Amino acid sequence: MEENMDMEASEESYPLHESIFKGDIATVSKLLRTCDVCRKDKHGNTALHLAVMLGRKECVHLLLAHGAPVKVKNMKGWSPLAEAISYGDRQTITSLLRKLKQQSREALEQRRPALIQALNELGDFYLELKWDFHSWLPLVSRILPSDVCKIHKKGCCIRMDTTLVDFNDMKWERGDITFIFNGEKKPSQSLIVMDNKQKVYQRIRYEESESEIEDEVDILMSSDIVAATMPTKYITFSRARSGWLFKEDKTEMVGRFKSDYFIIHGLALESRKRREHLSEEDLQKNKALMESLSKGRIMEHSATETTRRQSISPPSPPKVTWSEYISSSPGKVLHLGRQLVSKQSSKHFKATLAMSEEFPMTIKALLDVLEVIAPFKQFNKLREFMQTKLPPGFPVKLEIPVFPTVTAKITFQQFSWEGDIPDSKFSTPSSYKEDPYRFPDL
Repeated sequence: MEENMDMEASEESYPLHESIFKGDIATVSKLLRTCDVCRKDKHGNTALHLAVMLGRKECVHLLLAHGAPVKVKNMKGWSPLAEAISYGDRQTITSLLRKLKQQSREALEQRRPALIQALNELGDFYLELKWDFHSWLPLVSRILPSDVCKIHKKGCCIRMDTTLVDFNDMKWERGDITFIFNGEKKPSQSLIVMDNKQKVYQRIRYEESESEIEDEVDILMSSDIVAATMPTKYITFSRARSGWLFKEDKTEMVGRFKSDYFIIHGLALESRKRREHLSEEDLQKNKALMESLSKGRIMEHSATETTRRQSISPPSPPKVTWSEYISSSPGKVLHLGRQLVSKQSSKHFKATLAMSEEFPMTIKALLDVLEVIAPFKQFNKLREFMQTKLPPGFPVKLEIPVFPTVTAKITFQQFSWEGDIPDSKFSTPSSYKEDPYRFPDL
């Protein structure tokens, strides 16, 4: 009995978290030799979460040096970077952003050998998919783009031709663009984007420059902290029915593939925003951007300011003690950082899905391809949805929300196994010149 009590006590003990909470740097340094920096407390906070929310700069530095994860969320759904933006210390935000990018690169490199092997084992093919974007805001819907992506795959090389360069809920850029991934080259050389109109190409940078990091910090400090998720655990499917008098399960051809239609239930985009770190001027600028969007106009981004955003005054120290913090019910603890100014919304979407058991590619194979072309934002949403437990077959036609005001209809309209794709498809024409700044967002 006594042994069990000791075990329970140790499970509720968070020495590293407690030392950070109390600002005991010496103890933090000692504990980092043995403690797991990834461990979450009962509120889902890692040691890094606490260090950021409490403004313990030295602790933040020590934790990052010991590999504390930045892309991890607490029970409220916020990452240490989100809490750093709220706290408002520029140096801390910059350190976390750099470490986040470094950890993302390292994770990709760990995954890379398995990804290259999966691509090599997959047969060579040509795939065509169409994107149609639409919105429940009529004026926005009228000017939203559509795009046909043409994808060639040979060995561990992928080529994608597209007319949609960049797309988000504020702007989009059209063009004649080719993306090339060559898995045989080293990471810094493996990703290339070509502008076929200007006849230039850009290597997708493996690491950002100092000025690019600083630009991104400026944007983070002047924008809402946003957490947008598409929860998949609530999504269910039922067979779509057709007919007037005698309804039957709906089955139609999508391209040359016989497909069963389903209605998607529980499809929603949940969005949470925090703005306690923003000035009145920031709020007015951001409001003007959103009003412009709702009227169907796209505002151009203003020229980058020469002056950098400064740190804002830190929040008042929390009035909660460590004992009160750790003994409170999970997720019910008083917020430790700046007083929250938040808004939560959920937009539900009506959508259909067409599944075909005749489509010759598997979802797993497509996921490997989508992982390679992740720099294109819209493909991340497609990849996220593809990881849902879908009905039997391959999703040849589907609808997914990509932003709170925008949904995308994606149709896999053509597929064929190809045995004679020329190598020249995966190389840059000799007449193209390198322009390292053609695509600043990639």
